[in-house]
Amino acid sequence: MKGPVDDRDRRNAKTEERVDDHVVGVLESFEVTGPYDMIVRCEAESVDDLGKFIVHAIQKVPGITRTLTCPFVNI
Repeated sequence: MKGPVDDRDRRNAKTEERVDDHVVGVLESFEVTGPYDMIVRCEAESVDDLGKFIVHAIQKVPGITRTLTCPFVNI
């Protein structure tokens, strides 16, 4: 059960909307609890392309102040 909405919740919701609606290449995003506010799932052809996408697209979204990239691979 979620408590009252504070300014941080509103800011996170707005940021999540911006990521989903305005960043081409984002497959989906989720608001989460814990040390992070959001998880964004995206795909890239290479690790270099992923880095460029994070720097030039994700980090440009208003409200995003820091990112942590955790790539996964299928072996």
